[in-house]
Amino acid sequence: MNKWLELLVGLVLVIGAILVAFYSPLSTSLGLSSAAISVFWGGLFWFIVAIGALFVLLGISDLKG
Repeated sequence: MNKWLELLVGLVLVIGAILVAFYSPLSTSLGLSSAAISVFWGGLFWFIVAIGALFVLLGISDLKG
């Protein structure tokens, strides 16, 4: 993958996940009051953030080399 594309995709994933988590009324609009559903959405959020951080680190590593 292109080094600039990796960096861009990583930043979009990290910033996008944070913005969706901050502005999304998902738990109230869908009536998701179950603890299991909350854990699932939290795990999905951190998975997307981790993939984004991985792409950012790979992009930075490619820039150096």
